[in-house]
Amino acid sequence: MGRSRSRRAVDRRRREEQSRDGFDRMLSGFRRTETRRGREYSVQPVSGQRAVKEYTCPGCSGTVAVGAAHVVVWREDGVMGPEADLAARRHWHTHCWSIA
Repeated sequence: MGRSRSRRAVDRRRREEQSRDGFDRMLSGFRRTETRRGREYSVQPVSGQRAVKEYTCPGCSGTVAVGAAHVVVWREDGVMGPEADLAARRHWHTHCWSIA
């Protein structure tokens, strides 16, 4: 018994969305590890297309606007463990993070 035509269409759309998501991630950059003042941080670039909320940049206290490319930063070596580090991540203007 084959799948219905509508089920195939849903599967095809889902594959296209996953492909597009992977391409957007590739364009925005990959997560990297950086060391600042003796501490390790994960830095994940976010493309303007994926920036759907407004945040306050901890570097300048300015607003990271919806649609603005930026970076998400979190510690890698916190004493509370990786889950707590990820929960404490912050959204920075790319420039602010580069001069921090």
